Amino acid sequence: MSHSPPSPNPTVGDRSRRALTQPALHEEVMARVLDSANVRRAWKRVKANKGAPGVDGMRIEDFPEFARLHWPQIRQQLADGIYQPQPVRRVAIPKPRGGQRLLGIPTLIDRVIQQAIAQILTPIFDPDFSESSFGFRPGRCAHGALRQVQAHIKAGYRIAVDLDLAKFLETSS
Repeated sequence: MSHSPPSPNPTVGDRSRRALTQPALHEEVMARVLDSANVRRAWKRVKANKGAPGVDGMRIEDFPEFARLHWPQIRQQLADGIYQPQPVRRVAIPKPRGGQRLLGIPTLIDRVIQQAIAQILTPIFDPDFSESSFGFRPGRCAHGALRQVQAHIKAGYRIAVDLDLAKFLETSS
């Protein structure tokens, strides 16, 4: 018999426990994520990006019919904290100088959900990020990072550090 407290499982729909363990997913924030105008805006962004189908094979043109039939149930699962994203489709893209770049392609519904979440959370958290952080941030790119490094060189700095955490969490087996 264990005397340790039960560990919270964020994929289970216990609202009170979820509110305590994940304050960023407080009902008010989740209501903003699930607001129909926010979800429509997310769909427009995903549609504009085009993109390949995920593991379910759904194409952009098939999504509106799917959403009409399934969105109410998916929305409720999200609100209850029990929605389970689909696995991503793995694709290897050859790099120009050899090797491969591994991509994970989410399903369309998961892309729409991710975009809807990002549209609400980005304005909340992005202002607190370092000015030296450029990865996956709106309005920032590698060229901006290079311009910042060049400005630091002109200011007399002589060392620049480029960190890519992509491989940091991988384990060798």
